[in-house]
Amino acid sequence: MAEHAFKQFDVVSDHSDHHFSSVGKQGKSGDDRFNMGTTVYKNIMREWKILDKDLPDNIYVRVYDTRVDLLRAVIVGVTGTPYRDGLFFFDIKFPPDYPRHPPMVNYRSHGLFINPMIDSYGHICWSLLNTWFGWGYQRWNPTQSTILQVLVSLQALVLNDKPYYGDPGKPVGKNNIHSKVYSQDVFISTCKSHLYLLRNPPKNFEDFTADHFRRRAGDIMRACCAYASGRVEVGYYINEIDSAVTCPLSNYLTDRFKRPMQQLYPLLGEAFTRNGVEEDDLMVVEKSLTRTPFTDQQEKKAELPHSWLFFLLPCLPWLANLDL
Repeated sequence: MAEHAFKQFDVVSDHSDHHFSSVGKQGKSGDDRFNMGTTVYKNIMREWKILDKDLPDNIYVRVYDTRVDLLRAVIVGVTGTPYRDGLFFFDIKFPPDYPRHPPMVNYRSHGLFINPMIDSYGHICWSLLNTWFGWGYQRWNPTQSTILQVLVSLQALVLNDKPYYGDPGKPVGKNNIHSKVYSQDVFISTCKSHLYLLRNPPKNFEDFTADHFRRRAGDIMRACCAYASGRVEVGYYINEIDSAVTCPLSNYLTDRFKRPMQQLYPLLGEAFTRNGVEEDDLMVVEKSLTRTPFTDQQEKKAELPHSWLFFLLPCLPWLANLDL
């Protein structure tokens, strides 16, 4: 199932693994303020219509016919960030007086840190949700704010190219080493989340998750190689040709980053293969690079086209240490 064949917005029934599933159940034994015909119900239906019409391409939403107060969204990490090709799931609950108060939002974190604004439990500290301080225009506005605004802002302000600066008060600088190191940590967490999601995809997104990683596996593996070898700074990988020409080299690469990547690289390859990715699609990175040390220069040149040899040679020292 290609992502374009997976509806961006749809109504489903099973909310059993939703973070807020046990909170404020509607109906006879729960909160009847969400029942059909109530003011909050009409407000939520208005949100459904906005989402169904205006979602950007890389955000997908599922709502529930049996629990209209719940919603689940996934944001696909975009190119130019350390979140690229990751899937980031957010469980959302409307309050019973919506939109007077903002929704509750929890990130499906797997115990991982991905941003200064989100802790390892998935709690989000953010002015738009009134869970962090902010100026008037930065906070939830009952007459203007929407769930679509929350999702688009999560993508632009949280899952962005410089997540380090999500922590207020951090000194901004183009070559800030702390920012570079933080992006490396975020990329490691993003790779770990790939493994968690393949093992236990969220309900109603099982096929979407499997298909996403079947199609993106090659790019993920190539990005791992480019970053861990220092050939491209974390967050800047585009593709082999464009990255070699336009992307900055990493000038700060430590064992704190390289060692976890050496462990994750083969685990990702195994997980992608189990998910149905053909081994040849992953061999673009591995096939001619894992035969190290580089004992026969001429033999290698004969095996690889010159263009691939040029782009992938920098990965050799790193891949030589993999336990494959």
